[in-house]
Amino acid sequence: MTRTGGFIKTHPLLIYFILAFVLSWGAILISVGPGGLPVSEEQLPVLIVAMLLGPSLAAILAAGLTTGTEGMRDLFSRLGRWRVSVRWYAVALLTAPLATLAVLLVLSLFSSEFPAAISTADDRLALVIMWIAAGLAVGFFEELGWTGFAIPRMRKRYGVFTTGLVVGVLWGAWHFLVNWEADTFTGALPFALLFARLFTWLVAYRVLMVWVYDRTESQLVVTLMHVSLVATTGILDPVLAGGRLLIFLLVKAAVLWIMVAAGPLARRRVA
Repeated sequence: MTRTGGFIKTHPLLIYFILAFVLSWGAILISVGPGGLPVSEEQLPVLIVAMLLGPSLAAILAAGLTTGTEGMRDLFSRLGRWRVSVRWYAVALLTAPLATLAVLLVLSLFSSEFPAAISTADDRLALVIMWIAAGLAVGFFEELGWTGFAIPRMRKRYGVFTTGLVVGVLWGAWHFLVNWEADTFTGALPFALLFARLFTWLVAYRVLMVWVYDRTESQLVVTLMHVSLVATTGILDPVLAGGRLLIFLLVKAAVLWIMVAAGPLARRRVA
């Protein structure tokens, strides 16, 4: 075995994370060119599709390079694990909408300027269909990598919370290029918005996703949890900007971290 081959086989997680970033960010840079950053709102739909290939292709490549055909079979086998308790399907599908509804309820006590997106949409059915379809695509391609490859390997060494925290931070950082705006680094508020988008509520939600995987060992259930998150973001999250958006994101993060404390952290304390 060559030194390079030995390094690859003994560092599968490092190889996966590097590939996920290189493939996703590389696809964006190739699409827009170095001078095309930050990306415009009009470019986002196409670039997000290109970006989604990163986690899935990285998982396939990393599995093939580190464990060969056995790793490839293992990668896809978790998608077929559907025989889990109905309550875990409920947790997967309802966590995101219930959290967002709780946020909207709290904010409604202080202001009427946080309407759910669906309440202001011209065609509500089209909005729901579009975001469910988007969720299915995003959930499948991302979770083939994050949950199919990275999380099972991290759980062999770390607990639920640590695994969720590490993957959550990397997951947030992975979203950087599509959340970077022209004024992001020009002032405190734009930078705070970027930080809140990437490293507050996303990390908490990933901890919850790892917890669900830990209890079910089903990539399918976690994929549905991701589908629900994307659909909820498009259907319920208010369309906001500036200070109101920051408030919404921080309250959303607070609600999700409370859920973490009531679930994964509570279980950790008992253990």
